[in-house]
Amino acid sequence: MSKSQPISKFDLTNKTALVTGGAGLLGIEHAAALLETGAMIVLTDISETALFEAKKKLLNDIDPARVLTKVMDVSRLDSIRTVAAELETIGRRIDILINNAAIDPKVQGDRGVLETSRLENFPLEQWNLQIAVGLTGAFLCSQIFGTAMARDGKGGVILNIASDLSVFSPDQRLYRKQGLPEDLQPVKPVTYSVIKTGLVGLTRYLATYWPDRGIRSNALSPGGIFNGQGEEFVKRLSSLIPLGRMASREEYRAAVQFLCSDASAYLNGQNIVMDGGRSAW
Repeated sequence: MSKSQPISKFDLTNKTALVTGGAGLLGIEHAAALLETGAMIVLTDISETALFEAKKKLLNDIDPARVLTKVMDVSRLDSIRTVAAELETIGRRIDILINNAAIDPKVQGDRGVLETSRLENFPLEQWNLQIAVGLTGAFLCSQIFGTAMARDGKGGVILNIASDLSVFSPDQRLYRKQGLPEDLQPVKPVTYSVIKTGLVGLTRYLATYWPDRGIRSNALSPGGIFNGQGEEFVKRLSSLIPLGRMASREEYRAAVQFLCSDASAYLNGQNIVMDGGRSAW
């Protein structure tokens, strides 16, 4: 009985992956990961300018024809349908869907969390907007592109990008600023945990919905990624992680390659938490 080489199971040549939120920090990394394994990429985001810059970053020694960019608002069904129709017109089947789009208030330098609000005063408009992008958007893209995968019976992969905050609550002590009264202390907003936990639930639902059509669904939950945060925040967060440091953005590439390829052919409905061991404590 012949045995295929393990490395060949990672080969995504002739496969096309669509990445939502593709111009963001992790979106670019997910695309780069799959380009390394031979896939064609459809990079989507709401900003044409940001997509142009993201594509430039990806095209070192890469054939430009392997990266398409599409302006798409994941919170609008008509926008998703338009992109799906355009791809169908050029004969581009989506084999892999990475639901990565999100609105995530970041810690930037020493300034702390920006654009956050405490639960007592969190605006309903922000709740609706952030859930529309981070959770409803994943549902709508799965509905449109997953249905297309199921229709022709060729199978596919749906990968939802969640977070370690899908398995535990944010430690609000990380964001505290000395000298501020309690009611003004910055916090990680409620929407982030709700959305990321919801994505894991969506993952499990999808995993059991189309398995007879060869469609698998899993979630990847990254931990904190270093991206220029202030020294005090990095020190606080690193103290909560058994490995003693934050992740670099490139460290999730191999996981994405695994989860989107036949190397994980028997993995379905799982949430892979890559947080340096933080959730083990």
